[in-house]
Amino acid sequence: MDGTIYSSETVDESALIVNTTEAVSLNNISVTKTGDSNGGDNCNFYGLNAALLVMGGSTTTISGATITSDASGANGVFSYGGNGGKNGAAGDGTTVIISDSTITTTGDGSGGIMTTGGGVTYASNLTVETSGRSSAAIRTDRGGGTVVVDGGSYTSSGLGSPAIYSTADITVSNATLTSNLSEGVCIEGKNSITLIDCDLTANNTSMNGNATFLDTIMIYQSMSGDADSGTSSFSMTGGSLTSKSGHMFHVTNTNAVINLSNVDLVNEGSDILISVCDDGWSGAGNIATLNADAQKLSGVILVGSDSTLNLNLNNGSAFEGTVSGEISNAKGAVVSTEVGTVNVILDATSTWTLTADTYISSFEGDTANVITNGYKLVVNGEAIV
Repeated sequence: MDGTIYSSETVDESALIVNTTEAVSLNNISVTKTGDSNGGDNCNFYGLNAALLVMGGSTTTISGATITSDASGANGVFSYGGNGGKNGAAGDGTTVIISDSTITTTGDGSGGIMTTGGGVTYASNLTVETSGRSSAAIRTDRGGGTVVVDGGSYTSSGLGSPAIYSTADITVSNATLTSNLSEGVCIEGKNSITLIDCDLTANNTSMNGNATFLDTIMIYQSMSGDADSGTSSFSMTGGSLTSKSGHMFHVTNTNAVINLSNVDLVNEGSDILISVCDDGWSGAGNIATLNADAQKLSGVILVGSDSTLNLNLNNGSAFEGTVSGEISNAKGAVVSTEVGTVNVILDATSTWTLTADTYISSFEGDTANVITNGYKLVVNGEAIV
């Protein structure tokens, strides 16, 4: 199809559905979708009411498209892999390859590019803007899948609408990511986000759902069934991460691994680098590992009394800051008064500069690389410097 115009004003009807095992090519098309849906999970999991829905095992290539939805439950481009929303199950091969296109959504529950049910999405050089509630620019839901993005800009402006929401494996390179109201990215459960040479900015000023903290990178498990429990992963190499409000990283009710390498970290909203503690969910532990590789870190690390953080500083990394267990959430409620388990490994090329007396559980490394600034580092009850 080349230059074709598709539109729908009908509730629970997509403007265009591709449902075939054949390869499909859509060039310079225009897709417009109106007509609110209250289909709920059918919209979120299976693509009901989406502007453009791809399913059935097709590999659909889209270029030069203009896709607009102005309705609730109307995701822009939806790749449904057919696994029935079963977490960890293989999809049917449905693959969306989209490039040099513009996607704009305004309704609630209307993500920009959406992948579920084991679907696959490859996106390059897109301009995606969403403004509704629960409408991440790069969005996944039950059944997960694989998303690979290269280049372009991805902006969200609604409540509960991060630039990226992951219940899948998502890799984004060379892109600009902006969230104007919510977290920059959210990872739920046993899923991952990898950012390479991206510029991510978030101004999280409103809490959504059970959340009681404001943060930029949120890693959690809701126990809703949308994501399997397990180790969550966030990795970022190069680029910049700007947090305009709240904690830069927040881990709750899951086991998370955070890998940072040569990222320009700018925390304008607070001095909290990471918080690992209870939030509005329950059923799992609060455990995080922060691996720094040639990375500068600064600020306060908050670890709740029932939580664990492993901090590994490698390859010329430098941390300037302290550790505390005194935590209050954004609503003013006291979450913790004592620090939990904190284990620090400092390799021979890395340094830690203290900004207050600091109490941790274990330390591995040369104490000569700890710059005290007149403060003391207490490990398992004994001051070592």
